[in-house]
Amino acid sequence: MGILNITPDSFSDGGRFLDPAVAIAHAADMAKAGADILDIGAESTRPYGGPVPVTANEEKARLEPVLPAVIKLGVPLSIDTIKASIAAWALDQGAAIVNDVWGLQRDPDMATLVARRGVPVIVMHNRESADEAIDIIADVIAFFSRSLEIAARAGIPRENIVLDPGIGFGKTPDQSIACIARLGEFKRFGLPLLVGASRKRFISTVTPSSPDERIGGSISAHLLAVEKGAAIVRVHDVKETVQALRVAAAIEAAR
Repeated sequence: MGILNITPDSFSDGGRFLDPAVAIAHAADMAKAGADILDIGAESTRPYGGPVPVTANEEKARLEPVLPAVIKLGVPLSIDTIKASIAAWALDQGAAIVNDVWGLQRDPDMATLVARRGVPVIVMHNRESADEAIDIIADVIAFFSRSLEIAARAGIPRENIVLDPGIGFGKTPDQSIACIARLGEFKRFGLPLLVGASRKRFISTVTPSSPDERIGGSISAHLLAVEKGAAIVRVHDVKETVQALRVAAAIEAAR
């Protein structure tokens, strides 16, 4: 899954793709590099640094010049939004997946929309703030259980749900590392798992670095996540990650 942020304030690439032509070209590059899914978002969800909330109108205005053109690339498109109205608009344009970083627990209309449209949904764990005292694995499991109850009540088929432990969201760096290390514990739900560790802050606590210096750490985290059961990895650096995954797969096949 390749990331396309049409935002001025995303933690890693905020402002780089506000120009529609640049955003569309970047999406095409990611598709060519091997992205199986493109994930487009127009409101920053960075967990640190205070992203500025945007209205639905502003979010849609950022998406309108870009999203339809990206859909024409022919790669399944995921809409990264916490607003059901934006998700509905994007699905009308041809988006195929809803990516909700509040796991159906923020906008009360989101689960109903997903059920009615019959599309896959990514349910991500989130918290308002990190708490180093909690058992983060237990917290993620409890959150997923609540989200799945909401999904069931709305009529979302389980086979349409992907779970994302939300690396970096409402977690300390150590808790983010633990979620990857213990990813297998989330297999209890019998659903595909997504991991988005790309350029996240926890990498810098292991090896000090700015976001654009974390490609190596991102690839390391994603290779281990796949080894531990992730079906999807959400990344900024598609070409490098695809190469790493293909080489790892070739080595495994040779065993």
